[in-house]
Amino acid sequence: MAMENVLHVYSEIGRLKKVLLHRPGKEIENLTPDLMDRLLFDDIPYLEIARQEHDAFAQTLRNNGVEVVYLEDLVAESLTDNDIKTEFIDEFIKEANIKSKKKRELVKEYLLGFSTNREMVDKMMEGIRKEEIKDYKKISLVDMIESDYPFIVDPMPNLYFTRDPFATIGSGISLNHMRTVTRNRETLFSKYIFKYHPMFKGVEIPFWYDRDENTSMEGGDQLILSDKVLAVGISERTEAASVEKLARRIFNNNEKFEVILAFDIPKKRAFMHLDTVFTMIDYDKFTIHPEIEGPLTVYSLRKGEEKHKLIIEKETMELSDILKKYLNLDKVTLIRCGNGNKIDAGREQWNDGSNTLAIAPGEVVVYSRNHVTNKLLEEHGIKLHVIPSSELSRGRGGPRCMSMPLIREDINW
Repeated sequence: MAMENVLHVYSEIGRLKKVLLHRPGKEIENLTPDLMDRLLFDDIPYLEIARQEHDAFAQTLRNNGVEVVYLEDLVAESLTDNDIKTEFIDEFIKEANIKSKKKRELVKEYLLGFSTNREMVDKMMEGIRKEEIKDYKKISLVDMIESDYPFIVDPMPNLYFTRDPFATIGSGISLNHMRTVTRNRETLFSKYIFKYHPMFKGVEIPFWYDRDENTSMEGGDQLILSDKVLAVGISERTEAASVEKLARRIFNNNEKFEVILAFDIPKKRAFMHLDTVFTMIDYDKFTIHPEIEGPLTVYSLRKGEEKHKLIIEKETMELSDILKKYLNLDKVTLIRCGNGNKIDAGREQWNDGSNTLAIAPGEVVVYSRNHVTNKLLEEHGIKLHVIPSSELSRGRGGPRCMSMPLIREDINW
């Protein structure tokens, strides 16, 4: 099997052919107001409507020729024999940080009791309440002190943002080390997919980053501007040291990419990832949150003459000039979220007005609620596929956050 038929992404805007999603599950219903900070949520979506909205998103993609695959299915299909399944459960329990040996044994027995791999994977994602474990008792000091906490294994409500745990870059994968323990557990699912899923059997996949690294990197900070240029955000979730590691591996592994632009963005919740403030929607058009233009600092990283050496330069030009320089464009259009209006921009930025998913050059999926930005995009000639968003948006991520492209067609520059 040719590798390009498995993983092939050399732009943000090439026609999308295959994408990975996760349909929100019961992990959403295991959110409570007391757990929102711990599980990185600002609100609690209503699952039934969130699923309807997500199904509309998936159908929009299918209607436009995109093959949709689901994280939960691929994980279940990766557990091809009992040894792999046992290895997976053991690693899952280890990362769930269950301190009591007896509890670990009970959880393993519970997970092995599911009749199908898919049911077991769903349960791992949604979390395990103490009341679900039949023989669970407070059997240690730790149990007694934690007696009010309802879960043995925390839910993973952020999973429907499939962009972050890993990123397809070129013909390889950045299997990310997430900033928080809550989200780093999610990357275990991706690890087993790429290691054991039949789709990848016999395919040597280069890993530009790995979940065992000691510095954080998240997929929302990784954008592929062209087959020669990557953009990576240094953000609340991605460290500068991670960008250097990624650059060295990509530059020394015969990939096409020649330069990485490191965007140093404000380290605050509203600007969580680069793709919440900046996305590419056409050859020469970009959505942008107006607040980042002033404080934005960009560094270019290139391959040095010696192996593993980098040439790093601070860019002193305006953002539009940097993009023109590296993408060889005569003109660049920056479309400002909320049309630059402080109130509209702030509100629509919160609802991911800048977080669009391009499915072809000049053709994007957007949330319905960002009507000011959407109208502006249409005025710039962008074709919109508008999806419902009242509940999905409560998780603080847009269409790009909810999707991980696996295959895009190449584009002609």
